[in-house]
Amino acid sequence: MAAAAGLLRATVGLAAASSLHRPGLELRRAGAAAAAAAASFTSARRSYGSEAREEEELRVRYLDDEHKGIVVLGLNRPHAKNALNKNLLKMMSKAVDALKSDKKVRTVIFRSEVPGIFCAGADLKERAKMHSSEVSSFVSKARAAINEMANLPVPTIAALDGIALGGGLELALACDIRVAASSAKMGLVETKLAIIPGAGGTQRLPRTIGVSLAKELIFSARVVDGEEAKSIGLISHVVQQNEAGDAAYRRALALAREFLPQVDLVTGLAIEEACYAQTIPTKDRIEGLLAFKEKRPPHYKGE
Repeated sequence: MAAAAGLLRATVGLAAASSLHRPGLELRRAGAAAAAAAASFTSARRSYGSEAREEEELRVRYLDDEHKGIVVLGLNRPHAKNALNKNLLKMMSKAVDALKSDKKVRTVIFRSEVPGIFCAGADLKERAKMHSSEVSSFVSKARAAINEMANLPVPTIAALDGIALGGGLELALACDIRVAASSAKMGLVETKLAIIPGAGGTQRLPRTIGVSLAKELIFSARVVDGEEAKSIGLISHVVQQNEAGDAAYRRALALAREFLPQVDLVTGLAIEEACYAQTIPTKDRIEGLLAFKEKRPPHYKGE
């Protein structure tokens, strides 16, 4: 365990030297001020069985009317507390692959269809049945699936209405914005199992809350509630849970609606490119770069 702790210390430390931001992340976050929960919005009634068929373990919903452009990915493994297994990871990758090429998608919300749970992490029952040679491949696939979601070219919001532990929190950390109910519980608890976070947690957590605090939470395997998570910057918004158990989702939906009128990323980048090309004449741009190299004030045409 001492060797694992030393490796973890070094791995988390690497995060201090890297940048979290994806292209366009600041643009997407510019309109991320909290909106009042959409009181008039009524969620469709959900039913929960003891088990979900494999094809239903991830529910993909394209919203319409005033929510058109918002896609909701709903985890739905009630019997396993939404634990990440091979099938769920495969479905996530398939869904994200379809979303990244769909120009009509403006915002993606990641939520749970199971009350009181976001995601309990990796499916340890399934992992226990794996040969040792399969474990590394499974972790790599989990990391790849979460990275694919992190690289979606549209804003992503994680709605945490319940526990998000281990891989569940790593999944949420890959989203641009996290909203949680005050009663939600979250943490990277892998060190309790004598392992370390393997799906991006050692990198995304320190980039979110700082290296020192990230080390503290990972080394201790501490679990925090929504209020503490907000105070340390782990989440963007905390809300009191409602009777339906979907307060975080409602706040996420309100935020997503704020984003809809804004310029989409592809169009925004095209505008930026066009403006950049027209801002400064070529000769002046060359003069500016030359002045920088020679450590002198630039002398633009007409001055």
